[in-house]
Amino acid sequence: MIEAAGLTRTFGSVRALDGLTFRVGRGEIVGFVGPNGAGKTTTMRILTCTLPPTAGAARVAGHDVTESPHEVRRRLGFMPENVPLYPDATVDELLRFTAELKGVPTPGLASHLDGVVDRTGVGAVRGRLVGNLSKGYRQRVGLAQALVGDPEILILDEPTSGLDPSQIVEIRELILGFRGERTVLVSSHILGEIARTCSRVLIVDRGRLVAEAGPGDLAGAGDLEALYLRLTGSARGGAGEAS
Repeated sequence: MIEAAGLTRTFGSVRALDGLTFRVGRGEIVGFVGPNGAGKTTTMRILTCTLPPTAGAARVAGHDVTESPHEVRRRLGFMPENVPLYPDATVDELLRFTAELKGVPTPGLASHLDGVVDRTGVGAVRGRLVGNLSKGYRQRVGLAQALVGDPEILILDEPTSGLDPSQIVEIRELILGFRGERTVLVSSHILGEIARTCSRVLIVDRGRLVAEAGPGDLAGAGDLEALYLRLTGSARGGAGEAS
């Protein structure tokens, strides 16, 4: 569902991606971690068609991100680290506006949005202004926004950023509920959450894939942390953190 082949991206003399190659299969929840400057954000920008690669190729749901960006966007839900929400809109107004942007057909829209609201647990705040919501609810609204249009693929960048422990557990359970239903690529600073949520983890460093950790490597958060620190060569992001 997500394929990157030799992805390279340069910014002047800086090589942010250096031949990055990986694949995420249908229904998988895959973690994407690495130190600051490893190329994660650049990769996500390419996959979501907001930045072209300098070289190499990427395909999402069988469509090339450069040749068919509209088709990619139709099949993709993206939740960036800093979710762009309109503070003066109610949750319902925001989701309806998102549906309009995504071209969701009017027939059946109400029931579709009801399902998204129910899935993400924002029903209690549906009529409230986004700007008055707690951080936890804003993250939920960001996830709801990504689910509008029923995308096959979700790309989530730091979905638990700034949340308290109980809110982190809630978002984790939401993401786990997508297993086998949607293809999910998720990046997080919190390696423990990645280990609990993902069946496979891609570790990148200096724009390259340095390891792929499977179930046998993810028996505990400490196992992933040790592997991460060994492969990236230092605790640049702080022990247990990758950005």
